[in-house]
Amino acid sequence: MSDQAATEQDQKISPKTMRTILTVDAVICLLAGLGVGATALVGPIAVWLGISDFRFGFGLLQFVNAWSLWITGGTAIVAVGIILLSLVFKVEGGIKLSALAMIGTVAAGLAYVIPETFRPPEGTPAIHDIATDPYRPLDFVAIAPLRADAPNPLEYGVMEGITVRQHIDLQLAAYPDIKPLTFDASPEEIFNRSLAAAEQMGWEIVFADVNEGRIEATDTTFWFRFKDDIVIDISTDRVDTILHARSKSRVGRSDVGKNAARLREFFSLIQS
Repeated sequence: MSDQAATEQDQKISPKTMRTILTVDAVICLLAGLGVGATALVGPIAVWLGISDFRFGFGLLQFVNAWSLWITGGTAIVAVGIILLSLVFKVEGGIKLSALAMIGTVAAGLAYVIPETFRPPEGTPAIHDIATDPYRPLDFVAIAPLRADAPNPLEYGVMEGITVRQHIDLQLAAYPDIKPLTFDASPEEIFNRSLAAAEQMGWEIVFADVNEGRIEATDTTFWFRFKDDIVIDISTDRVDTILHARSKSRVGRSDVGKNAARLREFFSLIQS
């Protein structure tokens, strides 16, 4: 063998060396993805344990969201590259190493997707109080003491920077479908259907009286344990049964559309 051929042979990367390189790459991808995923969970867990408020959790999610998409794409590229290089260099176990890197990709991807679920749809106004009749919104009675320390006041549409009239206009423009429901069934039947729907949705029933036709309940969101309050009123105009509802957040300027979505789901259940 000539000296040049021997030198070229020495410069070739052996399958063993390449496997070491690919293993390191796979582990780095795994740790990066799991690290981002774990960081995304810190915010909600801190809120659940009462260590911090939702502002910290949201801020941490925004930080994670800024990096997770890059890490998702990078680890996915590396995972594909591991498979290709393992075939070229005849490295055994390339698929397993690629799967290891893909675990990091999935973890980072979830860290990106979950914060995106909090992003409100286009046109969602920065309000947090939704009523079927914003001109004559229902009052909270049984729930009022529970909201004594809540930053958001009981009164409908009272927010810094806008008037109640502007709040009404924002709600009507964004959620024209949130309006009173009319039924040809008895008030008692609609009350029972409403109570069953509230329980199905996991609301904490604070007050329910069929004679008053009134239900007050609290819904706690999953990730940041936000408490939103709901009041339902069922009455009759001697011909039809009419249902009014209102859903209001205790904290936060914007509900990212959650209160309207909650009422839509509730309406869908009692009408089905």
